[in-house]
Amino acid sequence: MEQEAVVISNYSNTTKENLKVSGMTCASCAISLETYLKPLDGVANVSVNYPNQSVAIDYDKNVVSIEKIQETAKEIGYDILTGETNETQETFEKIEAKRLDSLKSKLVFSAIFSVPVFIMAMFFMGQIPYENWIMMGLSIPVLFWSGAEFFVIAWKKLQHFSANMDTLVALSTGVAFSFSVFNTVYPQYFLDRGMTPHVYFESAVIIITLILLGRYLEERAKSKTSSAIKKLIGLRPKQVTVIRNGEEQVILFDEIIKGERIILKPGDKVPVDGKVKNGSSFIDESMISGEPIHIEKVRGDEVLAGTINQKGALVIIANKVGNETLLSQIIQLVEQAQASKPAIQKLVDKVAGIFVPIVIGISILTFIVWYIFGPEPPITYALLALITVLIIACPCALGLATPTALMVGIGRGAQQGILIKDAQSLETAYKVDALILDKTGTITEGKPKVTDLIWATGVRSGQLGKILLAIEAHSEHPIAESIVQYLKEINTKRITIDSFESITGMGAKAIFEDSTFMVGNQKLMLEQDIEISEDLLQKAESLKSEAKTIVFFSHNNKAEAIIAVADKVKENAPDAIRKIQQMGIDVYMLTGDNEKTAAVIAEKVGIKHFIANVMPTDKGNFVEELQRKGKTVAMAGDGINDAHALAQSDVGIAMGGGTDIAMESASITLMHSDLRQISKAIKLSKATMKTIRQNLFWAFIYNLVAIPIAAGILYPLFGFLLNPMIAGAAMSMSSISVLTNSLRLKKSVIN
Repeated sequence: MEQEAVVISNYSNTTKENLKVSGMTCASCAISLETYLKPLDGVANVSVNYPNQSVAIDYDKNVVSIEKIQETAKEIGYDILTGETNETQETFEKIEAKRLDSLKSKLVFSAIFSVPVFIMAMFFMGQIPYENWIMMGLSIPVLFWSGAEFFVIAWKKLQHFSANMDTLVALSTGVAFSFSVFNTVYPQYFLDRGMTPHVYFESAVIIITLILLGRYLEERAKSKTSSAIKKLIGLRPKQVTVIRNGEEQVILFDEIIKGERIILKPGDKVPVDGKVKNGSSFIDESMISGEPIHIEKVRGDEVLAGTINQKGALVIIANKVGNETLLSQIIQLVEQAQASKPAIQKLVDKVAGIFVPIVIGISILTFIVWYIFGPEPPITYALLALITVLIIACPCALGLATPTALMVGIGRGAQQGILIKDAQSLETAYKVDALILDKTGTITEGKPKVTDLIWATGVRSGQLGKILLAIEAHSEHPIAESIVQYLKEINTKRITIDSFESITGMGAKAIFEDSTFMVGNQKLMLEQDIEISEDLLQKAESLKSEAKTIVFFSHNNKAEAIIAVADKVKENAPDAIRKIQQMGIDVYMLTGDNEKTAAVIAEKVGIKHFIANVMPTDKGNFVEELQRKGKTVAMAGDGINDAHALAQSDVGIAMGGGTDIAMESASITLMHSDLRQISKAIKLSKATMKTIRQNLFWAFIYNLVAIPIAAGILYPLFGFLLNPMIAGAAMSMSSISVLTNSLRLKKSVIN
């Protein structure tokens, strides 16, 4: 879990900032940074998020400067980045990319030098001239270049009286290497005492290589840091066209002021929240509302920043600019939710603070006992026992237990079409007991489609269908596009009409061979005194009750057909939701649509809990409300309007085919946009967590059994003292057993 320091503070003028941190290599680094920053005068609260590589800090600018906070973090090896969000994100990504490249180089270098050392020690010991010197020469660059970071971090931890996995790696490899160097340079010491001067270079270099591999895999996953904020900011245009002093001018986004008259051309992103002054057009608001149908905008209508103008031209008045817009509020909410996301605190890092001192204490105690009570020469037995304890207690198995299972689980998910971006979600998904589903694009297909085309009794539809296609092909309305697509699918041929006229807010009018044809809503039919048969009216009302939009088609003064358009429920949605509910998970549906439509959709798919007319900020608030009730919440959505809720939830699930920002805000993406994948993801989480628990159990059992044997507990009874070489082999076998167990996940069946 993310470590959060809660401090009762007397600071009244605090500022909260979410800042990027570079230099953190393990979850315990987050604890170290918090511990070091908390005592600073002027700091009210600190929360470090390791997987997000960020720190949320409340501080009083009048008491402590951000520069002082940066300097304090720098003292223990961490860099806090400040500046504009997009600039610091770019800088951070460059730093992390450089670190990943460096880690890869060190891993490859370490493997190249370690393999010959291992082969020589395991298969050709005593057969190669100057073999100890050769192995020492090959081991030096592995330890002091590839493995240098372990020793540097261990030293910094020691300076602040703390320890982690790096401490164990540095101790075991350092002692094994130093002992081996001593036996290589001065082998006579043990020979004079009747003992063989063993060397353990292979243990030292293989430990370094294995741990580097695990760290590289973790860094690779971490390097794909969410760019949701960056993409949200990308919805703001860099330049806008405004009218100043009666002339058109192109200005920068940051130069927009309230009351500004802004010109929107087709395809332009709306830069501010405002009102339409002149013109008419359709606006794609799906990134805000999540609803697929474009909204017509005329004089007096409101427009929102981040939405996209379609085919018409508009002049709007800027009412809210900069941080006041709804888009900016969504950006801020996503930032806050990501900063508060629980951190991946690996159990091994939690235990290391206790485990490392205990191992060191056991090794020292072992040395003392052997030195006082051991046979002659006591120093030799004491030193060998100490090294054996440190080598056999190496945390390779502990270090690999979690990341290997996660990597295999993530790979298995990819095979099933479940892309897992954040390992935390895989660790959390099995605990989910509440699932929130966005309606549009998640439960439904996300695109309006014709569901019914009903002709009046006795009407011959052949020629009329061609005319209907011709009229709708001239229209810019999104519903017209769906009708055109439907008519083309049933092989309707298009003809040329004599004239076309768009009627704002109602439909369209056309002339063909001196006859008048109209396509539009019921209001248009009533205003034009179009006769609608009782049969068509009844069918229209029935379709409306199913939450469908009704379009009428008339010839002269008589309605000839009705067309029903709706966003269809996905075919597998009812079955998928039923399976999720059978797992004991409460399912909730949230939608920006009206109450009637929401109720119809919820009934179709078997959802009991739903909320209609929901704004983007409401979705995130609802997630928080469920979390306050103790629920572990998963959120599935596909639009920008879902970004805050996806980031706020314990497990964010983006539906494939949705917006990039939804996918970036979520930690799991379903590539098939199939709701049945949600239950698969939860089952995969359960299987992965079971494997992790097995790995950790065997890793701890191994240490509990091996350390006493290494310390010589069997010597008084059986005269058995474990050789450090066997200890190194045992350490390797413990790692291999963990890897093998993790690989079993590849064959697991997830239905």
